[in-house]
Amino acid sequence: MVLSEVYAKAMEAELLALAEVGSEALLFGGVEEIAGIQRVPADAGLRRTLGGTLTSLNVRMAASWLQHCQDNQLTSSATSDSWKTWAAGESRPEQHNRQPMTDDEVVAFIRQQAASQPGISRTRLLRLLRDGGRACEQSRFANLYLKTMGEP
Repeated sequence: MVLSEVYAKAMEAELLALAEVGSEALLFGGVEEIAGIQRVPADAGLRRTLGGTLTSLNVRMAASWLQHCQDNQLTSSATSDSWKTWAAGESRPEQHNRQPMTDDEVVAFIRQQAASQPGISRTRLLRLLRDGGRACEQSRFANLYLKTMGEP
């Protein structure tokens, strides 16, 4: 199972029932340890290695887990050990010291970059903004981009 904290909280009763059955269960993400379910907690330090956003990190962790699977046993101690060794060597906590921006500043940035680089994607614009040491949350940037560029 691959679950965010929100979904794991919503499915708490089902997860507890699954744990009582005694079958093999593997959970990526979630909220807390549940006796009877092997859990791989989210590790934001793996985001750079696995790529993508934190929103989809648990899915990418699950895919990586499959690459570390030993003897085709998802929940074996050998697979868990292989994953833990790999993750310990790859995990790098991220620290961002970016400067927050007002909506007007973000809109001005979008206009300036779109004018100098026609056709640049929203994702690339956000990356440029962040690489420049400035901060804007992804969904806020998306909303401002859509308003600025006049896209539906």
